[in-house]
Amino acid sequence: MTGTGRKLAIVTGGTKRVGAAIAARLAAEGYALALTSHSGSAPEEALQAVLQREQTSWHVFDCDLADSDQVDGLIAEVRAHYGQVPDLLVNCVSQFAQDDWQSIEGNDLHEQFATNIFAPVLLSRSLVKAADGARPAIVHILDQRVRNPPRDQLSYTLSKQALAESVRTLAISFGVHARVCGVAPGLVLPTDDYEQDQLDYIATQMPLGLLPDPEDIADAVAWLAQARAVTGQTVYVDGGAHLKQFDRDFVHMKPE
Repeated sequence: MTGTGRKLAIVTGGTKRVGAAIAARLAAEGYALALTSHSGSAPEEALQAVLQREQTSWHVFDCDLADSDQVDGLIAEVRAHYGQVPDLLVNCVSQFAQDDWQSIEGNDLHEQFATNIFAPVLLSRSLVKAADGARPAIVHILDQRVRNPPRDQLSYTLSKQALAESVRTLAISFGVHARVCGVAPGLVLPTDDYEQDQLDYIATQMPLGLLPDPEDIADAVAWLAQARAVTGQTVYVDGGAHLKQFDRDFVHMKPE
């Protein structure tokens, strides 16, 4: 390696929430980090503490993943900054929308697919081209709903299902040039829409009786990043949620 002398990972949306947990775990694994943020946000406090403790080389790149021109230039920008091609790409950013079959519009699909499937595929292509045979690892962050979809958030669900299918397709397409895997979380870091008693109830509905933590997602990413004989695989980190069919999104599940 050149540049930092460390392995280098790109984590889209890596400054906050689940992306920050993934970035923190990779920092502990010795990676230098290229983090993206469209809002220009600095790493959240817990991540900053890890970056300082591990003496991690990191930089935040402003990139709107819905803009194909910015997406096309990101790998080159990271390479120019660090003087090396990334070893790992974690496609973590997700666009989310509330719609169903009655309310969905063409613009909803365009917005969801631009961020949730077009950007990860284009970034993956750019990385593999730049790697020139070095075999980088690529991990898509999915959603357990791709296995048994609810009827809510239709455009989001469709875009994540497309991304999930791209794991196998890209693994086949890239062949020896890159490894491609997916991590499909369950309900992690719920929004303010949830009450604690509701979360406790939802946990009881999972086959394992629990909901995953961000660190559980980060553990799966870190393992896949170094699993040299694994490609085209998706790991569900969801307390077993994908084993059941839920008619509605979790936010609609409440104790009786």
